[in-house]
Amino acid sequence: MTDEAPGAGGIVDAHHHLWVRARHPQPWIDPVTMAAIDADFELADLAPLARSAGVTATVVVQSIASARETVDLLRVAADDVLVGGVVGWVDLTADDVADRLDRLRAAPGGRHLVGIRHLVQSETDPAYLDRPDVRRGIAAVGAAGLVFDLLVRQHQLPMAARLAHDLPDVRFVLDHLGKPALGTPEFDNWKRDLRVLAEAPNTTAKVSGLTTEVPRSPWAVADLRPAVDHALDAFGPRRLMFGSDWPVSLLATSYARWVAAVTELLGDLDPTDRAAFWAGTARRCYRLAAS
Repeated sequence: MTDEAPGAGGIVDAHHHLWVRARHPQPWIDPVTMAAIDADFELADLAPLARSAGVTATVVVQSIASARETVDLLRVAADDVLVGGVVGWVDLTADDVADRLDRLRAAPGGRHLVGIRHLVQSETDPAYLDRPDVRRGIAAVGAAGLVFDLLVRQHQLPMAARLAHDLPDVRFVLDHLGKPALGTPEFDNWKRDLRVLAEAPNTTAKVSGLTTEVPRSPWAVADLRPAVDHALDAFGPRRLMFGSDWPVSLLATSYARWVAAVTELLGDLDPTDRAAFWAGTARRCYRLAAS
């Protein structure tokens, strides 16, 4: 890395996953089209890659709708200082979301619970985030001082924007920039809808998961630049954060190449903005302890 790259102050990888399929099956993995990730991935596999890239802390994010998985991720965080936070899962439609969050926080490593996520991208209800029961659950997440991670596809961005504007007391983080339809006519719709979401001051977004959205292989940095440049304009660099999306990212890129690509994409930022993007925003948003 150059002196202008993130290394000196350290990186927070604000988005990665871990799974051992014997304990937590991943039925969404197609062994044919996703052969690169049809395996188990543990922190011991990630740690040397992350540390080599200058990562000093991570946020591990749930991959299945399972409170049991969240308990196990919290235990991983309790056992290794690399993991600074866990974005877990609860049933948002339950009547006792606050109690369920309390139970997670009482589990080993519970102090590392920093957010909650639901796989909204897989929901077939086009108004899922408009539902009163879901919104009640998300409000409880916010009242507990936790972030709600928005995992949505591009067509769901308007619904996510309504949610963020209607619940100003909840901190929202958009995963993977809302999965823009790179290189397609729908990209202009993404630009419009992302800007509407960014107008809500309680939102931030992760520059993550973009290489798997490029509709051709191999991808190039130029394929990603329109999305990253627009996100910088819409959110500003201090409301964006870095995420690797490892190991899902292995479908299209290596850890080191993704860090290098993002470094190139952010080359024009001043040192203060770079420090915010690579670490400060994630630490502030997820309330991570200093490493």
